[in-house]
Amino acid sequence: KALVAIASIGVSAGDLGGYVEKESNLDQSGDAWVYDNAKVYGDAKVYDNAVVSGDAVVYGNAKVYGDAKVYGNAKVYGNAVVSGDAKVSGDAVVSGDAKVSERSDIVWFSNVGTEYGTLTVFKTKQGVLWATRGCFSGSVEEFLKKSAEVHDEKTKREYQLLIEVAKSRLNN
Repeated sequence: KALVAIASIGVSAGDLGGYVEKESNLDQSGDAWVYDNAKVYGDAKVYDNAVVSGDAVVYGNAKVYGDAKVYGNAKVYGNAVVSGDAKVSGDAVVSGDAKVSERSDIVWFSNVGTEYGTLTVFKTKQGVLWATRGCFSGSVEEFLKKSAEVHDEKTKREYQLLIEVAKSRLNN
């Protein structure tokens, strides 16, 4: 429930938003807001002008701030940071030590692999390219190694090509 009006995004005091576990999850000094069925919990923080909406989930020690937007079915967790003008949406998963501060720090591909899931690739705070796909989370090199061990040639090649595209987009 909005404690104060946020005129810049059309929220009135008393409007119901998404699920916020505790007051410290959503800063009251800026224009941050959680809409729809979105959830923010654990020690996660949403502040400044950031928006979390749709069915998005932010949890753990994650931080979403600046003018960042997390929406759709996206998940942000761990020690991940989404900030600046970054937008994370769809079925993207941003976790671990991710640092996404602009659109060029993340890319995701949907409907891929044998399970038709989402492959998300982003930069960590250390500048490492990190991949998440299903229950896998690791460097893109580790991802390709694991893929070579468990997938058929067609799926392995699909992931190799997608990682090439991700590297091209993220190493600008």
